[in-house]
Amino acid sequence: MPRLVLPTTALHREFLDCLDDWGPGDHEDGFGISSEMDLVSPEGFAAWVGDRLRRTHPHGTPCPPWPHGSPRWIVEDGQVLGGIVLRHLFDDRVGQIGYGVRPSARRRGLASWALGEMLVEARLALGVDRVLVPCLADNVASARTIEHVGGVLEQVRDEAHGPVRRYWVPVPA
Repeated sequence: MPRLVLPTTALHREFLDCLDDWGPGDHEDGFGISSEMDLVSPEGFAAWVGDRLRRTHPHGTPCPPWPHGSPRWIVEDGQVLGGIVLRHLFDDRVGQIGYGVRPSARRRGLASWALGEMLVEARLALGVDRVLVPCLADNVASARTIEHVGGVLEQVRDEAHGPVRRYWVPVPA
């Protein structure tokens, strides 16, 4: 059974396995990383995880106004399968929730499940009734995931990295 967990140095090797599954370059939005970050060395990884956790209350409740909000990893049987983040500051360009599932774990419903969990957190942490969740226009799987949880397409917008679908997703009461 999958679960959402706070980032932890205890899963360093498993996190690197997840990144290897994606391959080189920048990775999925749920992790909030880029290629220039040192995630391989234990020190670099610990600094990155520590930075993410310092911006979260000890009991796991998000600590606004950090724009990266509530980071969680999707973990099952000791493997890091992906990441998801609820952003606490509204950003019209990147939306309020970003996520990604490693290639070998896709097509199992993990993204829909994790997105559903974060919608509940959005209600509790932000008190909102809907969130903006964008995805690249050519990412059909992500578009289906967002639509599966009730996302309504607002528009397709041209961005610097290509066209982006913008969905408003209702948050459960």
